[in-house]
Amino acid sequence: MESPIKVFSNWVLNGKDEGMEKNHSTSVENMIKYSTKGFDKYKFIDAGCGNGWVVRKVSSDPKCISAIGVDGSIHMIEKAKMLDNKNEYFCHDLLKWIPKEKVDIVHSMEVFYYFEKPEIIISRIYDNWLKNKGRLIMGIDHYIENKPSHSWKEDISITTMQLLSKNTWLNFFKSAGFSNVEYWYFGKKGKWNGTLIITGIK
Repeated sequence: MESPIKVFSNWVLNGKDEGMEKNHSTSVENMIKYSTKGFDKYKFIDAGCGNGWVVRKVSSDPKCISAIGVDGSIHMIEKAKMLDNKNEYFCHDLLKWIPKEKVDIVHSMEVFYYFEKPEIIISRIYDNWLKNKGRLIMGIDHYIENKPSHSWKEDISITTMQLLSKNTWLNFFKSAGFSNVEYWYFGKKGKWNGTLIITGIK
């Protein structure tokens, strides 16, 4: 069993990181479309940005003033910088990092359940990352209602991977202070319950 950062650093070294975009692009498209629709212009952070594919995608939107990626894996950040010299990337512990300026949208796909206490990162984002009226939007595929994902921790051999219910995640958002908290499932198919998307406003 290895830590999430170690696992994903290894993914970069063997090229497996490129599958993230392929596997999650439709869910992320849905999240971006929803989260950006209320803004004439916006500043954006991808929390747990991996190789930067979401940052590169969002930064092509004329409404996007700035796009930043932050990730705990130095190999992911090195690859992101290699692929993209337009946007900013930071290798840092998400629980300790604070942006120089607060932003309008914080996005995160398949990241928060790798924290021992996901409620802490959600609260930190609320307190330190987002402007007033800013939006956090999160997508995850590993949760109790999505039964095919239950074996992932053992399949990947990873030390930290929280398997929590939809209601627990909703409560994390509400306890952090978010209002207008909404959720939906995207991409349901057969036994696959789809990506759980949760969003709220500061």
